[in-house]
Amino acid sequence: MSVVIDITALPAERLVFAPSPLAELGAALHALSEPAHHPGLHSWTTSTTAALKPDLAGRLAEADFLWRSTRSDILLPHDAVPAATLAEELDALDRMDDERFVQAALEINCSPDYNGGPSPLADEHARRRALERAAARGPRQLEFAQHLLEDPPTLRAWIRRLLEDCDQAFFADTWQRVRAQLAADARHKTEVLQRKGTAAALAAVSAAVTLDDDGTRQHIVVDKLATARTTAVDPAVGPGVTLVPTAFGWPHLVVLHAPGRRPVIEYPVGSPELRAGPESVRLMERRLEALAHPVRIRLCRNLARAPYTTSELAENLGITAPEVSRHLKVLREAGLLTTRRQGRYVQHRMDVPVVARLGSDLLEAVLR
Repeated sequence: MSVVIDITALPAERLVFAPSPLAELGAALHALSEPAHHPGLHSWTTSTTAALKPDLAGRLAEADFLWRSTRSDILLPHDAVPAATLAEELDALDRMDDERFVQAALEINCSPDYNGGPSPLADEHARRRALERAAARGPRQLEFAQHLLEDPPTLRAWIRRLLEDCDQAFFADTWQRVRAQLAADARHKTEVLQRKGTAAALAAVSAAVTLDDDGTRQHIVVDKLATARTTAVDPAVGPGVTLVPTAFGWPHLVVLHAPGRRPVIEYPVGSPELRAGPESVRLMERRLEALAHPVRIRLCRNLARAPYTTSELAENLGITAPEVSRHLKVLREAGLLTTRRQGRYVQHRMDVPVVARLGSDLLEAVLR
């Protein structure tokens, strides 16, 4: 599973690395609403939440589904190069027509037909379905969806005021603190792109972002527990991909792949966990599948304690040596075993640090 962006024949300079104050505010709001996703930000989320005035905290609770479970597309940059200030990016957001704004706002929580489906402003079935899905999320979301569908301009203005009040309350200081780091990261990635090419620049973004080049077509592949395709060479939109660094992102890797929108990848920077590189989703799946078999779990009980030969394991479990060998092969190919030769004996042992990371690997994969 992955998100694939077609960049065939796209000039390298059309890959733009730039910070976005709007995207950073969206990431910060997500961290405030889901602090458990971001233990490294505990001090910031705790102090910021404690300092919020009750009125602003209440309004954030009304709209938090725009950034809680995932990120609404309205909180990602709308121009090829994000503006330098939040006010300018909000101006760009104001230029989005009502139909696109409404679909983007409802995409993460109400409308399953976001990618090319009918607008709930124009289609009664889409409207009814959006409201049903909103109601399933709770009365606050239903009320928000009703207001959005009945009077888009008024609710759009309400959202803008909310984001501006966040800027005044806490984000302006936060942006002042992180923007130099984000700008430096964007400059570094641009230099890598210019000196070493697209593949190296994408590798510098994350181990989960790679270039697939078969000689005729090129695609950016983002390793996620999701399946989607889009293009960065749509003439109606304008060619290019925007890559946005964030100080609030880890473990998330956000990809905007909406029809009629320039693709955007928001990637985290400055997280020590990233330096080790995330395991691929497929490798994580293989490891969980390898451990799902009852015989292999029994083998692991022995292999976690000490090295064993195949014959010893067969005798211990009461099964044949060839059967043990087949199970050991599955565990070894999943990267869960180490093997060493002691004279004429081959001993197997569980790679305990790898198994210990499975929980965090799984959490990162589902949150990415």
